[in-house]
Amino acid sequence: MAAAPRPALQPEQQRAADIIRLLSLYRPLLDAYVIDFFAEGLWARLPPPWQAALATAAPPQLASLLGGRPGGPGATWPLSLLAFAAAARALAFPRGRPGGSPRPPCQSARLHPLLRRHVKPKKQHEIRRLGKLLRRLSQATGCDRVVDVGAGQGHLSRFLAFGLGLSVTAVEGDGRLAGVAERFDRELLRELEKTGPPGNEGPPRRRQNRPPPPLSRRGPRHVAGRLDPGAPWGEFLLPPAPPGSAPVARNPLGGPAGEGVLVTGLHACGDLSPALLRHFARSPAVAAVASVACCHMKLSTSPQPPGCLVGYPLSAWVAGLPGHELSYRAREGACHALEEYVGRLDGESGSLRAHCYRAVLETLIRAADPGKKRPGVQTVKKAHALSFPQYARLGLPRVGLDPAAVPLDSEAVGAMLEQQHKVVAFFSLTLLLAPLVETLILLDRLLYLRERGFQCALVPLFDPRFSPRNLVLVAARTPLGAVLSGLDEDSDEDEEVAEPPGEGQSPPAPAAGREPQ
Repeated sequence: MAAAPRPALQPEQQRAADIIRLLSLYRPLLDAYVIDFFAEGLWARLPPPWQAALATAAPPQLASLLGGRPGGPGATWPLSLLAFAAAARALAFPRGRPGGSPRPPCQSARLHPLLRRHVKPKKQHEIRRLGKLLRRLSQATGCDRVVDVGAGQGHLSRFLAFGLGLSVTAVEGDGRLAGVAERFDRELLRELEKTGPPGNEGPPRRRQNRPPPPLSRRGPRHVAGRLDPGAPWGEFLLPPAPPGSAPVARNPLGGPAGEGVLVTGLHACGDLSPALLRHFARSPAVAAVASVACCHMKLSTSPQPPGCLVGYPLSAWVAGLPGHELSYRAREGACHALEEYVGRLDGESGSLRAHCYRAVLETLIRAADPGKKRPGVQTVKKAHALSFPQYARLGLPRVGLDPAAVPLDSEAVGAMLEQQHKVVAFFSLTLLLAPLVETLILLDRLLYLRERGFQCALVPLFDPRFSPRNLVLVAARTPLGAVLSGLDEDSDEDEEVAEPPGEGQSPPAPAAGREPQ
């Protein structure tokens, strides 16, 4: 008797399985720390044809390899390397639309000036885009109550409440940040009182196509407390850290019977993002969730003590795939800004030497004290502008070593510094895997929700060149088609004209890549 045909896999299930197969093939590259480049002979682990091609590649050619562009004059890559790069790009979730403005986000002319105070242009870009998505979710679900978890200084909550008129509860685990957020709210309200009734804010400071709408007088409610992923949805808060004087509200999801709520977290760190999804899945009062994750290296993984939940994997599908495990290094690598590093390569930035400096320093540290392996040196500011001896004299004392006792000008050190191009090439290869790891982590969360019957989607909401953690996981108990259909038009609206920084604002700056520690 013929066996019954196996059910077809969902595209997301197939993609997760394919990613795990590819990561398993390149596990040594995935788990490699670039600071071990010399100490552990990482270059020799690459296939010889890759070594020969990469050793002569200029930074712009490496940028083309990472971005999938033609290699340019002299760039002849082995077919196996091209296949690796093509597979990595094909399996990673799309991170944004091609084209668009190449400049960093500017002061948002469509964001009310009072909402731009204390908010950097990058964050203005993020809160406007996520705010528009949450407004669409509010309209689709009929919920005007939002719980912003991990609210920090309250920039998103302030925009949702004052700018969009939503009823917002801001939950923050650090009582000091919650206090800062309340102070910023009071500042804004004082300024509003000077202008009179809504609509009397006066003319905009600069001529612009469409002035921002008037602000509501209803601000967010701030709650100091940490999310307890294992608690029932009605009582999910723990005391803040550090403890604050304000009492902890036990149930910010509470409200009139039958009233729903939206939950969001903008760059909710580590296990906080999985906790939001777990509460959504088991909490009938939560109509929808919009989660933007960050700090994947802080996710808890197996093994854990009995009764403790893991942040990865969440889905039964991914947990059942052989080789799904992700090391700390793999998850940390997923937090790097690939698009920003491509820009450094294209411009042949002097900052490219930072990884080589740290790799040479690691070799000297281990030679001086074999018991020290990857100690936390922390970032040396403007390391690329220093000579290596200057850099080492700043870094060695941070790990308890005397620079005078370490040879900083030896021939061996000089020979390593001459291999900077190899360090840059090796690190570029590891970056090809970073979007794959992030895609797997987010697909695991999407599949977790699909397994429970929810409508969900991954959306590249922010410009990845300026906001590297730009994918938002949206889930609801109702269809999402109407919510997602107009996001492209919203993105077109967000092409801003620059305004000079105002009071309490910072000038735009490119997204910073993660520096070697």
